[in-house]
Amino acid sequence: MPHTGSILHGRYAVVSCHVERALDDEVWRRFSRLQERRPGGFAIAALMRPPSSGEDEGLWLERAREAAGRAPLGLHTHWTAPDHARPTGGDPAALVREQGAWLSDVGLDVNLFCGGGWYFDQQVAQAVAELGYADCTATAFRPSYLDADAPHLQLFEPTLLEVATGKRLLELPTTHSIGMLARGALGPFRGPVVHAYFHDTDLLDRRRTAALRVGLAFLGLKRTATDLGELQRGLRPTNTMSFAKSRG
Repeated sequence: MPHTGSILHGRYAVVSCHVERALDDEVWRRFSRLQERRPGGFAIAALMRPPSSGEDEGLWLERAREAAGRAPLGLHTHWTAPDHARPTGGDPAALVREQGAWLSDVGLDVNLFCGGGWYFDQQVAQAVAELGYADCTATAFRPSYLDADAPHLQLFEPTLLEVATGKRLLELPTTHSIGMLARGALGPFRGPVVHAYFHDTDLLDRRRTAALRVGLAFLGLKRTATDLGELQRGLRPTNTMSFAKSRG
């Protein structure tokens, strides 16, 4: 289990994948193979989009259980459609609660959350905290496609977020994309914890797959590889702030 002091000195790294096409046989085959091989020594957390209406729930559950047997499992909510991550209406927090309850009902051990399209607001944060998850939606960078007023959380290191009276949410920000990971191989990785991410569909592209493998190999040499589950259990950040003050 990571030691808090060591993490604050910047020795650890974790990796997650936004699994959005678990029912695509080729995408799943490539992701499963990568997860089994643990490039750089990393147990790659599967942050999975639940099946939408009309999708094969049984096959999705079978594959989610496979992924959970290899690494931590998380919820990745797409609020509008499988191919449209950010919400366009409705109650985003209610959908998170609904999906979290379903995952619990089917017996999956889920402890992580990442909002699709990096969407995160105060009500969603409250829902995630109520479910007992740690959150990975905050980023150390601001995605270029987001409007200036788009709900988003920007943080550079693990933080305890105060989302309501008596409720705190462990935030484990995502810090590096594939491109940022590859560029980081040329110099030191900064920040107390490196959290690299990619999408399962990236594995359909040979160049992106190669860049990911090389980036993770270098990351594994420069940091101690752990996983989001161990980080969630072993990390106790000293910095705490309210959700409103942490928005970027």
